[in-house]
Amino acid sequence: MELMDVLKWFASISGIIAAFMVSLDNGRRVTGCGFALFVASSIAWISGAIMDGETALLSQNMVLFGINLFGVYRYLIRKKPVDT
Repeated sequence: MELMDVLKWFASISGIIAAFMVSLDNGRRVTGCGFALFVASSIAWISGAIMDGETALLSQNMVLFGINLFGVYRYLIRKKPVDT
């Protein structure tokens, strides 16, 4: 199996697992870890898109990378807002 295949399978499987983790709504830590896994998936898709010259996939995952970083910040770094 060549590097590109491994990269694409990792991106695909990690994205599926991350989506499942986020959909569980099982607390901030699980959701945040799901977003962290989404970040890794986006990086893998970005790398694969660059290697294959797939601009649409690259553009999509650059945006998703930013959204997923925000999710990591929101659920793992930022303190939970106090209800007022």
